[in-house]
Amino acid sequence: MMLLDVIFYSFVVVASIQVVYYGVLFGSFSFKDSEKRKTKNSPISVLICAKNEAKNLKRFLPSILSQSYSNFEIVLINDASIDNTLEIMEDFAGKHDKIKIVNVKNIEAFWANKKYALTLGIKAAKYNHLLFTDADCKPVSNHWISEMSSHFNNKSTIVLGYGAYHKIKNSFLNKLIRYETLLTAIQYFSFANLGIPFMGVGRNLAYNREEFFKTNGFISHIDVRSGDDDLFINEAANSKNTSICYTKESFTTSNPETNINQWFRQKRRHVSTANRYQFKHKALLALFYISQVLFWVLSILLLSIQFYWQFVIGLVLFRLVIQYLSVGSSAKKLNEMDLIYLLPFLELFLIGFQLTIFIANLISKPKHWK
Repeated sequence: MMLLDVIFYSFVVVASIQVVYYGVLFGSFSFKDSEKRKTKNSPISVLICAKNEAKNLKRFLPSILSQSYSNFEIVLINDASIDNTLEIMEDFAGKHDKIKIVNVKNIEAFWANKKYALTLGIKAAKYNHLLFTDADCKPVSNHWISEMSSHFNNKSTIVLGYGAYHKIKNSFLNKLIRYETLLTAIQYFSFANLGIPFMGVGRNLAYNREEFFKTNGFISHIDVRSGDDDLFINEAANSKNTSICYTKESFTTSNPETNINQWFRQKRRHVSTANRYQFKHKALLALFYISQVLFWVLSILLLSIQFYWQFVIGLVLFRLVIQYLSVGSSAKKLNEMDLIYLLPFLELFLIGFQLTIFIANLISKPKHWK
């Protein structure tokens, strides 16, 4: 068999893997009917860990306080801030009795460790149901708590939500950031729906305190500064205890980075936790990324030399159609439809960006939590 034949058949295999991912695995979420759960009024604690977030707290905390949910408290965790974060918290607490403040000071053993601060906040929380978001996040509606808490039941003790980013007109970087966020959400929603949950995002995440103590909190990855959300979920979540919430009223939004270098540093921190995932999760994610890269490399190579070019074009178009249907359906659910028009370009840019991050993290470790 000639080398070109090997390359061609390799392309066929890679294209088939991509179709399975987009059409079957990701399709389990993309083509899933929307679910509206009955509103509950179970008591819940909303936890916000803030480090030097005075401006964001002043701007976004009112949107939490105005939630149309009667039985909740807000636990504000001041993680050794050096600005006036604590003063802002105290000002809000003086006006609202729903607020509890946990003031965390640095100690040598857990210096600048967000997980230590969160642990103290979780222990101080009044209620068993815990709902997490960030200081720079804003719920898109006043039904955020209602929507997320409605997924708790005797079996479901972990709820994965969607944390979106604000849209900025005429910004390709903004679209790239939001596409990466959309693709990540498709992955964790889809795998959770298939019974293999592997991560969640701290911008919009809920779980029972019992789950936290079952895993001994963050102790198994306390040496990794990042991962208070994804590494915890990777360890605690399973096919029986995890639910997904993607109603549009359950979303949170936050301001995205506007500088590509800042976003690069942020993603380096996030990606650095992936090597601590369970092997099956790493294998599924690696196979998707590798097949994605090879799909484009091999298709461009085969088309450039016009080897079985009719079959190559046919497979490329078939894969693109499946991708558009799958990602498009998810984008409609998650209110990101404007990204679909640039889908191939966003995909190619993101592949290159992620490859750059992978190489950079091999060379040096990224810095963590503020």
